Amino acid sequence: MKTDLTNYLNSRLKIAITLAGALLCNSTFAQSTKSVIDAIVQGETNNSQLQKLAHELFDGVGPRLVGTPQMAKAGDWAVDKYKSWDITARKENWGVWRGWERGISHIDMISPRVKSLEGTQLAWSPGMGKKTATAQTIILPDLPDSTAFKNWLPNVKGKFVLISMCQPTGRPDDNWKEFALPESFAKMKAERTAMTTAWASRIKKTGYTSRTLPIALENAGAVGIISNNWSAGFGVDKIFSAYTKKVPTVDIGLEDYGVIYRLTESGTPPTLTIHTESKELGEVPTFNTIAEIKGTEKPDEYVMLSAHFDSWDGGTGATDNGTGTLTMMEAMRLLKKFYPHPKRTILVGHWASEEEGLNGSRAFVEDHPDIVKNLQALFNQDNGTGRIEELNGSGFTDAEGFLTRWLSAVPDTIKNRIKTKFPGSPGGGGSDYSSFDALGAPGFPLESLNWAYGAYTWHTNRDTYDKIVFDDLSNNAILLAVMAYMASEDPEKTKNIKADGIKWPQPVKANRRGGLDK
Repeated sequence: MKTDLTNYLNSRLKIAITLAGALLCNSTFAQSTKSVIDAIVQGETNNSQLQKLAHELFDGVGPRLVGTPQMAKAGDWAVDKYKSWDITARKENWGVWRGWERGISHIDMISPRVKSLEGTQLAWSPGMGKKTATAQTIILPDLPDSTAFKNWLPNVKGKFVLISMCQPTGRPDDNWKEFALPESFAKMKAERTAMTTAWASRIKKTGYTSRTLPIALENAGAVGIISNNWSAGFGVDKIFSAYTKKVPTVDIGLEDYGVIYRLTESGTPPTLTIHTESKELGEVPTFNTIAEIKGTEKPDEYVMLSAHFDSWDGGTGATDNGTGTLTMMEAMRLLKKFYPHPKRTILVGHWASEEEGLNGSRAFVEDHPDIVKNLQALFNQDNGTGRIEELNGSGFTDAEGFLTRWLSAVPDTIKNRIKTKFPGSPGGGGSDYSSFDALGAPGFPLESLNWAYGAYTWHTNRDTYDKIVFDDLSNNAILLAVMAYMASEDPEKTKNIKADGIKWPQPVKANRRGGLDK
């Protein structure tokens, strides 16, 4: 009887000791977690490096068009910056691209009056060497069909051809909505819709597309192609690619484009002079920039931060996706300082050629199946300078459990502004997390407040340092550092179970020879 009682008491004592140990362990982990998170918050609040990084990247290096010397310089800058923080980093080549370097541009109207015009040569526009083209303008006409256009085509010889419609207003819709009479606003919108439809028909009836038309015009003897790709805001245009091979293609700002269009249409075409310089650099290597803090307990499992490094070059790519880039760099700096020995390996991917089709991240998932297979989570941010306001589960049924758990550790002032969407849906190709989702790996988008991103900075000539909201970036850096820390510490590996009823995207191969003949 005594022996039975002793055994019973011993068993109860063992249970009590186990429970006490678990409670102590949980308490110790909670204290440790609070200590690390508090250090991250204070480190960013009191010693943020974001403004310094922004100045060095946007003012010093500038835009980062894939294949340009500025993109190569940016990669070297990032690697050096990481190494200064004692973080391992490298440029990882994955293909080649058409090398090109932007030079100076002079675009002027010299009659019927003198005016320097606001304009930008499009990316990959051919250089003019030391030549300057001086010519009158001509508007792409509205003709019945492709035969009539073919007969008209010789008229472009020796002319600058205007290939965009003349917008009825340069005021954004919110300005009209605030000040106009309702009937005036409705009238303007109806007129603009009709004009847009008519201009699309005008292009179609030539027998060419917006891509092939400039080539047809230069082959017919045009000395330059002039467009206006208005972005629906005051003084802002989208700046994309040129398709011409021999003559310059320039985008002229809405205000100035309207002047030369109306003069041409009224029968007094102005004379313009255009001098643009650029260099073709042949085949150049293209790369992702990767940085790593090695895991101590599970080094072959990975937490990733993600943002694309390349940009269009009408501005300096500050909010697309310079702010995402700096957020991830700052989060890595904070992690290395306050969490230098993570359980899982923490990686950051700064992708190249996102703007031409997610090629950098697609190459990465093709080249690193081990990382894709063992990915705990990837966090991607790519839509401007604003505070992150939504976390999407990307179609994984278990995401709600672990993302909610990790988010719970984030300071209330940040997490209480964040909405969650579960199970959400996988990326279909809009940003680099899509490359991971397509392979069933957990890539999650972090959506930000708009800050008029679509009209004013996305792919525009106004995407510059002055549009950055640094308080929002600091919030984002804290959020990413804490989420990466929690994902690294989590004792469970994510299972990544796809939700029923969701059509999953298929993987797409990376283009590893961009802008080059096959």
